[in-house]
Amino acid sequence: MEASLARLAAFAGRGAGNADSTGADPLRDEADACLDGMAEVGSMEARLAALKVHFAAGYARAAVAMAGPAVSPQERTAQEMAVTAEVACVLTVSERSAAALLAESATLTSGLPLTLSALQAGSISWQHARVMCDETSGLDPAGAAALEAHFLDPEAPFAARGCPAGELVPGRFRAKARRWRELHHPVSIEARHRKGMEERRLEYVPDRDGMAWLSAYLTADVAVAAWSRATEAARALQEPDESRTLTQLRADVAADWLLAGVAEGTPSPKAQVLVTVPVLSLLGAVTEPATLDGYGPVPPSIARRLVGDGAGSFLRVLTDPRNGAPLEIGRTSYRVPKAMRQWLRLRDGRCPFPGCNNHSLDNEADHLLAWSEGGGTGVTNLGQPCRRHHRLRHTTAWRPVDATRDQPPGWISPAGRSYPSEQQDWEPPRWPQFLGHAGEGRELEPPDRLDVLAGAVGPGEAGPPLPVDPFPDWALFIAA
Repeated sequence: MEASLARLAAFAGRGAGNADSTGADPLRDEADACLDGMAEVGSMEARLAALKVHFAAGYARAAVAMAGPAVSPQERTAQEMAVTAEVACVLTVSERSAAALLAESATLTSGLPLTLSALQAGSISWQHARVMCDETSGLDPAGAAALEAHFLDPEAPFAARGCPAGELVPGRFRAKARRWRELHHPVSIEARHRKGMEERRLEYVPDRDGMAWLSAYLTADVAVAAWSRATEAARALQEPDESRTLTQLRADVAADWLLAGVAEGTPSPKAQVLVTVPVLSLLGAVTEPATLDGYGPVPPSIARRLVGDGAGSFLRVLTDPRNGAPLEIGRTSYRVPKAMRQWLRLRDGRCPFPGCNNHSLDNEADHLLAWSEGGGTGVTNLGQPCRRHHRLRHTTAWRPVDATRDQPPGWISPAGRSYPSEQQDWEPPRWPQFLGHAGEGRELEPPDRLDVLAGAVGPGEAGPPLPVDPFPDWALFIAA
């Protein structure tokens, strides 16, 4: 902490313009010092949070030891209330907040050593640590350790790809951790989904100022499709003379549909949602979840129903049963065709700007290196930022860089700092036992092939030949 305080004092001096600048641009040096200072403060806050965890867990242990063993459940509850009240008073927080701190401190010190170490090192924030506590709850010790290792141990099998957990905003980290938890939960997603289906409901809650909340607890495919459809309808109403925001339009459209069955003067577009389905799950051979764009893992029964019913609102994408990556759906073209846009959605999952959670269909395909400057039309030279970050990219010095066929672009800030991209956690699927071990007589990795989509193809050019299908027998699986 002393070293951190010394560095922070130096940054503060430079940031206030009180230190002599050794660079050619004193203003840039001052700006860099302020950014470095904010980063150091964030790291110090994490280390202080780790100290608070240490003291909270230590006090709880000492209080239990001093009180002695409880002789009844009522006495145990009273002891816990006393400890919680003491911590709440000393921190001047509510007893609910104190109880949460004590529970999270116990979890971190007894069951999440990698998370606590990362917090002590300042490489993750307190919010990240709380997410890890939440997402490991209900898992056995082995499952919790595996989730921790996936995100915090770079040497773990199938470690998380892309930027480290601490470089993801907490909301995005929660989404990735929850997806991993769903894929590896000891209770099948089908069983948990059946329980959730029984609890579906519509809720009404009065609020202040003559307002109220109306919410529905639905299956994921229905909820995502309804949200997508309302968003598309609201987008269509955004004319130059329309004063309502997108959020207001979405609410008005949904209300009109509920009250009148159809909104007067409102378009009724189809929802367009990607559902990514492992081939063997589609066949019912395994219970590996499918992935619903904008939501996350869903039971394979939902995906099979959507495919079997021919639901036009959902775009079905099969994944390679050898490595979990989506199969090719695009082709080379001068203009960005619909198939290539869909491939970008599969690769990126959302707007690739750090921390952005926008996964709407109106994200805009953008050349990283402009076509006029020699850039090609292919997935390695394309991103799909949302409108806000597309505008940021073209009106400021922020720039996306280093996209690949399977990796979204990272970003370089006006200050020259590099921010890596978040990547999808594709994993090789779990093969059913009746097919034998996945490594016996099977090629687990796709063969080398040309990255056709990455090539620059100009007007009138046919482009290179399409690559060999990495999994030519998938049609036979479907037929079977």
